[in-house]
Amino acid sequence: MTNKAAALKYDKKSGEAPKVIASGKGELAKRIIAKAHEFDIPIFSNEALVNSLIDLDIDTQIPSELYLSVVEVFIWLMKNEKRGKK
Repeated sequence: MTNKAAALKYDKKSGEAPKVIASGKGELAKRIIAKAHEFDIPIFSNEALVNSLIDLDIDTQIPSELYLSVVEVFIWLMKNEKRGKK
């Protein structure tokens, strides 16, 4: 199995959809994951979602058909952040 990774950025003040800010396979994916670990960014694993995100251009908003899947990631992230603050 090839390692794959995609990183998203969401600015709720902008009102825009989340954007892909990094993506890659193999060694690049390992570097993206390592950078996330370095900054204590939780990693969400979903092979179908990463396969959809990895083909998008960097700094591109996610397409509307991925909104529901990405919302689930952000809900998961918020729950993890709340657990970490306890």
